[in-house]
Amino acid sequence: MSNYIHNILRVVLRKKNMTKKIAMIIASMNFRDEELSIPKFVFEGAGATVHVASTSLEQAEGKLGMKIKPDMMVKDIRVANYDAVVFVGGTGASCYFNSKIAHDIAKEAYLKHKLLCAICAGPVILANAGVLDRKKATVFPSFERELKQKGAIYTGESVQVDGSIVTADGSQSAERFAVEIVKLLSRSK
Repeated sequence: MSNYIHNILRVVLRKKNMTKKIAMIIASMNFRDEELSIPKFVFEGAGATVHVASTSLEQAEGKLGMKIKPDMMVKDIRVANYDAVVFVGGTGASCYFNSKIAHDIAKEAYLKHKLLCAICAGPVILANAGVLDRKKATVFPSFERELKQKGAIYTGESVQVDGSIVTADGSQSAERFAVEIVKLLSRSK
């Protein structure tokens, strides 16, 4: 664990043990390992309950070989039961780019003022769901055009927060992405 994460967790945990619930959505194949493992570690370290969802309950496999058995199916996510929804990136995330279920989850989270988060290719899902229109956002650089076409204000930052939406550009920003989410959740009621 980096000193950055350790210091943030120490501050957050000193204030209170977070009792938040987070749904992390991954592809069944080729999700980006660090974009799941690092935020999940940070969230759980801050006391949050994390449920991993995918399109199958069979073991999912990351691009770098991480294996995880999802807790639930994406279609079974009840947004009202969560404080944050996080779309994990990687090449596999493209399975959600045009998914009505994923779009409905993103829209509902946005409308209910839940934290709506996406990293790497994940922000394309949010853009296609229509929730990034006139919002500052970032994404893995090769997807910049997709965000702009859907009305997002692409910033190119490693992590971008705009209201209840948190986006990040890729695995190298996973720690900072996770910490921003924890900070926002620790401020919410």
